Amino acid sequence: MIRFYAENGLFHLQTCEFSYVMQVLDNQQLVHRYFGKKVNRFSSSNKMTYLDRAFAPSPISGNRTFSLDALPLEYSSNGLGDFRSASIEVRNDFGVGLDLKYRAHRISKGKPALEGLPSSFATDDEVETLEIDLYDALTDITLTLFYSVFEEANFLARSAKITTGEHATKIEGCLSFTLDMPRKDFVVHSLMGRYGYEKEWTRTPLTSGRYEIGSVRGASGHSQTPFIALADEAITEDSGEIYTAHLVYSGNFKAFAETSPLHHTRWGIGLNDQAFSWQLEAHQSFQTPEALLSYTDQGLTAMTQTSHAFIKRHLVRSSFVDKARPILINNWEATYFDFTEEKILELAQTASQTGIELFVLDDGWFGRRDDDESSLGDWFVNRAKLPHGLEGLARSVNGLGMEFGLWFEPEMISIDSELYRAHPDWAIQITGRDPIYSREQLVLDLSQDQVCDYIIDSVTRILESANITYVKWDMNRNITSMPETVANGERYEFHHRYMLGLYRILETLTMRFPHILFESCSGGGGRNDLGMIYYMPQAWASDNTDAIGRLSIQEGTSLIYPVNSLGAHVSAVPNHQVGRVTPLETRGNVAMMGGAFGYELDLTSLEQEEIDEITEQVATYKSIRATVQNGQCYRLARTSNTQSTIYVNEDQSQAVFTFVKILAQPEAPLIQVRLKGLDPEAQYHCPRLKETFYGDELMNIGLTMPHVQKDYFSVQYIFNKL
Repeated sequence: MIRFYAENGLFHLQTCEFSYVMQVLDNQQLVHRYFGKKVNRFSSSNKMTYLDRAFAPSPISGNRTFSLDALPLEYSSNGLGDFRSASIEVRNDFGVGLDLKYRAHRISKGKPALEGLPSSFATDDEVETLEIDLYDALTDITLTLFYSVFEEANFLARSAKITTGEHATKIEGCLSFTLDMPRKDFVVHSLMGRYGYEKEWTRTPLTSGRYEIGSVRGASGHSQTPFIALADEAITEDSGEIYTAHLVYSGNFKAFAETSPLHHTRWGIGLNDQAFSWQLEAHQSFQTPEALLSYTDQGLTAMTQTSHAFIKRHLVRSSFVDKARPILINNWEATYFDFTEEKILELAQTASQTGIELFVLDDGWFGRRDDDESSLGDWFVNRAKLPHGLEGLARSVNGLGMEFGLWFEPEMISIDSELYRAHPDWAIQITGRDPIYSREQLVLDLSQDQVCDYIIDSVTRILESANITYVKWDMNRNITSMPETVANGERYEFHHRYMLGLYRILETLTMRFPHILFESCSGGGGRNDLGMIYYMPQAWASDNTDAIGRLSIQEGTSLIYPVNSLGAHVSAVPNHQVGRVTPLETRGNVAMMGGAFGYELDLTSLEQEEIDEITEQVATYKSIRATVQNGQCYRLARTSNTQSTIYVNEDQSQAVFTFVKILAQPEAPLIQVRLKGLDPEAQYHCPRLKETFYGDELMNIGLTMPHVQKDYFSVQYIFNKL
């Protein structure tokens, strides 16, 4: 709900849980007044207080108490007296900075899409939008702030659009939002990591100074995620305030929280201003990506469940959003590049006997691709490996009762490729400088329309050539050597233009092939963000397939992303990334708690006993798939040595509980775990324990874990309501 009170220039935005309040001051400055637990009416109990602050410049002659550096500005600019991090920085013939004053506003049902960018959506009954125009008279620049209120979903979507008038300007930084909070006693929650160790849930007390994360890689990156949250110091899973911000974007970003000398906190998220600028000529506009804000005082579990629900209902466009994700087998760790059609069909035959539903052919099927040094960009079938082509292979796989999927890496190009020999200018590189390689490949220049058209056309030809129902879209290196054609002078537009090109490609292909389940990948979780989830409802969370390594990766990812958006596979032992030997039961249990379940190992090399166990795992997962993929997620008691999670379906008729212990310890104490989310009055039967329990007993007293003296021990209990 959006209310405007003309008598005092007050905007009050409300969701089911929070209020967001702004006010236009007498001098037309737009300030932030409140963001937090919902109030029915805002009456300025937190009065605006003006004090004469030393060295705080004032734009009003004779009034030393009015300073931009002390005001809670709704959207701030550089150079005019606010010395905190700016929301927008510009430079033009008039100097730097914008004196942004309220000019007009509009309130409407529904929500406009953002041109060329992924963004949230809803019906007109689910969302209202407020547009506020701020204007700088000297430069003739209008800044439009967008606020879309998802009342029941408990989210606020924010973005900004900068429009020039008669004069050109250069944008040197623009964030999707900044917000001033009247306190600084926060703990910052973020998702950090590295390749193979993505989405590590990081908690950092906010002290004096600045906390910042970001990426300048041309992708959101393995190391940091476009998400930031400010939480109470004593927050728990079930209680405490937390403010969250997501960025719906897949390229360079930054998120920050900084404290002021007055013990306030300014935080924000948006495009990274490092190596970024954007030239606007007269009467042109620039749109920032969208930021998604939320608040709850019900703790971390409420934050997670609210985030999952919003993303699935208001950000994932795919028809697969709530559909059961197929159990798959991927041949990568089974064969790598060394495969034949005969070997693939042998693997598919064994997979079909276990009940696996989808076979995915990974890297090596195209061009002359026998290693990672050639053929990227040459999207035609390697007939030496696949004499019957993709059409014949897909037909054979379908004949075994399975669907057929395919791996691509369309954004990349190998120097040893027909495409590079024909179009070296399509690769991102600097003329006269030796290329910078990563995985022996370069990146295609998606800022060029003809390159985007080539990718769309070549991928379309392949997808139309066979019965392909799944695509794994990979991106295995970051961008270097920004080309001089767009980096000349002081214009640094390339990275954002690349993302706009990528989004055009994904928009075209996902709309053209709505029956295909697209999974994004970037060396695992190197571009696992809400910008990609908009187009591809599933992501390969990490190339690290080790079950124990996956525990923290899956926990961090599912902190904010829906569980059914995460690909989680059982792989071989010793594990190919870390060499760990983990029981097949634990590998299966961890992958099943990860979301979209599958396998990535050579089934044909296993003993019959292992095949039988995999067959049982597949059958078990089919019986719990709906609960895991679409149920409510609860993180339970965990330590540095244990982790436990429970998923409960909507009507509380089934719950899937998984407990993992990493290392055995001498004289270890018994572990009791209290479950969550059950119907307290109902009885639940656990087939594995062959016992029946009341829901309140399991939640209030808990369940004693087996005392097993083995490393990497796990157990999965399924509870069905009687």
